[in-house]
Amino acid sequence: MDRWRIVRRNKLVGMWAAQKLGLVGESATAYSNDLARNTLDLKRNDVLVIIRRDFDAAGVVQSKEQILSVMSQSWLEAGRKTDRADASDAALVQIARNLQSR
Repeated sequence: MDRWRIVRRNKLVGMWAAQKLGLVGESATAYSNDLARNTLDLKRNDVLVIIRRDFDAAGVVQSKEQILSVMSQSWLEAGRKTDRADASDAALVQIARNLQSR
């Protein structure tokens, strides 16, 4: 799997989840970026588990199937964006490089 595509997918899923959690602006972006960074940490990379935990804690009603559907749609969207990196993608690439060099 393309690691950068996974990061981009998780950013998209993170923005969707942030909206469901009632987060906006910088809080939504921070949540999304944190979820994407979790991809790089093998101990914390299960996005479904993280979102399920956060939704349960906040009382957000979404089934596992609904979350997986958004993850699948985001995977497709992330694939379409592979040639159009934005500044936040560049920041995540730098974070990934820093983590890999440790």
